[in-house]
Amino acid sequence: MTNKLWFQAGVGIILTLVIIRLFIEVQGIFDPLFIIAGTIFVPLLLGGVLFYLTRPLLYFLEKRKFPKWAAILTIVFLIVLVFYLLFAMVGPAVTKQVNSLVDNAPGIINDVEDYAQYLLAQRDRLPDSLEEQINDMSGQIGDRIGDIGGWVVSFLTSFISGVITLVLVPFFLIYLLIDHRKFVPFISGFFSGQRKLWVIKTLKDIDHTLRSYIQGQLFVSFLVGVMLLIGYLIIDLDYALLLALIGMATNVIPFLGPYIAVIPAILIALVQDPIMAVYVAIIMLIAQQIESNFITPNVMGNALDVHPLTVITLILAAGNIAGIWGIILAIPFYAVVKTIIKNIYARRQEIRSTATREV
Repeated sequence: MTNKLWFQAGVGIILTLVIIRLFIEVQGIFDPLFIIAGTIFVPLLLGGVLFYLTRPLLYFLEKRKFPKWAAILTIVFLIVLVFYLLFAMVGPAVTKQVNSLVDNAPGIINDVEDYAQYLLAQRDRLPDSLEEQINDMSGQIGDRIGDIGGWVVSFLTSFISGVITLVLVPFFLIYLLIDHRKFVPFISGFFSGQRKLWVIKTLKDIDHTLRSYIQGQLFVSFLVGVMLLIGYLIIDLDYALLLALIGMATNVIPFLGPYIAVIPAILIALVQDPIMAVYVAIIMLIAQQIESNFITPNVMGNALDVHPLTVITLILAAGNIAGIWGIILAIPFYAVVKTIIKNIYARRQEIRSTATREV
């Protein structure tokens, strides 16, 4: 019985739950480790993203007989140059639109409140049951607004802390570019024979999964931002560049990103001209249809073949467990776990077929 897959899986699940329970009981001991991990998390994550974006360039330069140190210095110089050019070209326009939005914020808030009051004033014309639902919804919206205010403060605090730690990003990037080839040999060195070959293959598959997701998702987000900018400029929407950048940034969040991005765009459109809100919704719908049906399948292929229902479930669960970072990292984490499980299953099938042939 101990050789049965279901028995081994059950024992593994029980041991995992016991370890988690013990960890929860003594987690105070690990508080210093959590503080250290929280400090280096953002720089390491950003360094990893930049690593996957720049590694193809590193390989290209090495093929052109660049010494490794020269290739890495070239990459760092190009990154600085790209950020400087983006800041020089986009920074003034974004700053101008942000300042304008801040100056006009009181008027925008008043206009939004006027729309809300108008909608609430129509309750008397509605059936009693629907009126009760609107009253309940308005109370919930008020509670949510209070929650959003606290979330905004928390987000700004975290953002400032993240900006301070960005000085570590170049160091993580440089060391990843220097030593990334040593990782697989180091891990596989603890194994031998066929198991070692399986570990090497699994690590390479994980690397391929992460590379496909990071490079593909950022490229897709960039294209979505460009499409939104073109659409907003066509309808002459105020703060078009700022709103397109928000759409580009939130698109890294699967499924929920477009809905988050369209909220400020629709609010600005309502204040500018109510019919503009319809145009904004149409533009977002067209951009998302193009992205989901044409861009993403051709950019990412089947490397991250995740069912939409699975995506929704993962995002909701991860958001409750780990907040915004859980939402952002849920899909790549799931893709990595899925890759490992697929390799474990393939290995077991290979062992069974080998045993069958020997019998």
